[in-house]
Amino acid sequence: MSFSREKLINRRSFLMSSAAAAGGIVGAPVLAQDTDSGSTEIERDLSEVVRRNISSFRSLDWRPYFSNLRKGAILVDTTSRALHYWSEDQSIYKLYPTSVPLSEELTRLGRTSVVRKVEGPDWRPTPSMLQRNPEWPPYIPPGPDNPLGTHALYLSWTYYRIHGTHDTRKIGRRSSNGCIGLYNEHIKELFGFAQVGTQVLLI
Repeated sequence: MSFSREKLINRRSFLMSSAAAAGGIVGAPVLAQDTDSGSTEIERDLSEVVRRNISSFRSLDWRPYFSNLRKGAILVDTTSRALHYWSEDQSIYKLYPTSVPLSEELTRLGRTSVVRKVEGPDWRPTPSMLQRNPEWPPYIPPGPDNPLGTHALYLSWTYYRIHGTHDTRKIGRRSSNGCIGLYNEHIKELFGFAQVGTQVLLI
């Protein structure tokens, strides 16, 4: 009985690794961008992450977190890996699954705000990244290869933003160097709701 179970687990592991290799996703880096300079720092290889997505969701009221909803409000719960949005007139409430930073050290909590909105963000690696990875391109334009997805909300904190991702494996995981990632269809919707000046709180 134990032998059969072990054999089944080994077979499942083999099939999963084979499928990942066939899809060209093993060793694919995931990136988070520098808010001020437009440059990006490398994140952990997602092939190292073995835990399944563990996001859990429940609706929240905005009042314990914000004194008002002027220009709308975004709450990012890094524990449940969920983003909540409330519109200023309270007619819209949205709840999205997210990716969150890899570790406590990379996680910044507290209040910030949206300072810039970019549709079709581009990406530039930092000089130190190019030294470590000279084969990387110095610039990636907007498009399917861009690590920031289709839309980005720049925050007032350096290195931090809320953005999309073309790598859907990130969502629900600890997979960033500080940024909060959403599915592209969700960041597109949030991008339409959020304004420059929208309040943001990470807890």
